Amino acid sequence: MKDKTTALTSFMKQRKMGLNDFIQRLATNSYACKHPEVQSILNLSPPQDPELMNANPSPPPSPSQQINLGSSLNPSAKPSDFHFLKVIGKGSFGKVLLARHRADDQFYAVKVLQKKAILKKKEEKHIMSERNVLLKNVKHPFLVGLHYSFQTTDKLYFILDYINGGELFYHLQRERCFLEPRARFYAAEIASALGYLHSLNIVYRDLKPENILLDSQGHIILTDFGLCKENIEPNGTTSTFCGTPEYLAPEVLHKQPYDRTVDWWCLGAVLYEMLYGLPPFYSRNTAEMYDNILNKPLQLKPNISNAARHLLEGLLQKDRTKRLGCTEDFVEIKIHVFFSPINWDDLNAKKITPPFNPNVTGPNDLRHFDPEFTDEPVPSSIGCSPDSALATASIKDGSEAFVGFSYAPSMDSYL
Repeated sequence: MKDKTTALTSFMKQRKMGLNDFIQRLATNSYACKHPEVQSILNLSPPQDPELMNANPSPPPSPSQQINLGSSLNPSAKPSDFHFLKVIGKGSFGKVLLARHRADDQFYAVKVLQKKAILKKKEEKHIMSERNVLLKNVKHPFLVGLHYSFQTTDKLYFILDYINGGELFYHLQRERCFLEPRARFYAAEIASALGYLHSLNIVYRDLKPENILLDSQGHIILTDFGLCKENIEPNGTTSTFCGTPEYLAPEVLHKQPYDRTVDWWCLGAVLYEMLYGLPPFYSRNTAEMYDNILNKPLQLKPNISNAARHLLEGLLQKDRTKRLGCTEDFVEIKIHVFFSPINWDDLNAKKITPPFNPNVTGPNDLRHFDPEFTDEPVPSSIGCSPDSALATASIKDGSEAFVGFSYAPSMDSYL
């Protein structure tokens, strides 16, 4: 039990790193670099996918190369419209804050990203892809909604649904693992969200408990679309090396082309973690973990049902051409015997009572957020960009890379 607790603590610390930060740390560890699997990961082949932006630095885009996703329909939106209350999350490029709109007193989660950090790591395409994907998911019950976005000279602002039931990761941390009915409910709602994204030819690619939130009633909300890949047809593939170490599918580690079945591998990994407390193939030694993902057979302890065992074996199939979901995608997951207790129409209508109620008392109830975030003071710079800076930044500061970021829905979308 002591060894398991130590592994769990180490795992929690390690997984908070992004993949870029993880690779940088790996590259500076002379001992780790000698391992053949680590060398294979670090020696990424020259990019065949234009999305691999980190490999070959490119000059700033010319006007003809700008990423333009539509006109700025909300010219009056600005940081001073909001009263920023608490830090509720952090990432590689900025913070997520609880904010109340000064005009209507509505609460929002505002994702504030630093342009300099994005440009330094050449991640502008991922940010614009996140914004683009957010615009597409306006009608799915288990995907976070974007209300509008805007930019200043130095920051990007996503105005998102405020979800305060806590990260699935936070609840797993506290409870170690879930009983099978609870794990089934979450897995079904996650699968429904992934199936919807696939129907839009979007592959999610970064499913993990940190990106899965619970709303105030206990339903799943999938968030953080920065690693989504758009325009992947049912038989289409991509080859970008990205994701989170514990959840990388074998084909991604092999640097082979992969398809939407990468999301079903990740669903299997998350379901396994919900049932057992750690991801499959986990090791504190990352090189060993990668070797496990590639070569170690899946081992399932006998304390789960045969249906759960069969589903995990199907989702965590190392050969993607034999993985559950490879032929009929979400349909194959829906009809699996593990989900036979689920009425999918009722699920999508949120008519099934969640197995756990976060019992939040209102928007100011932050009990399910990590104090590591909420104890941090709100940076004074977040809401103080001068109004004259809105969407008027010079090419020198990189704003050209974010043309079309600003967005507001038309009035028709509210009717």
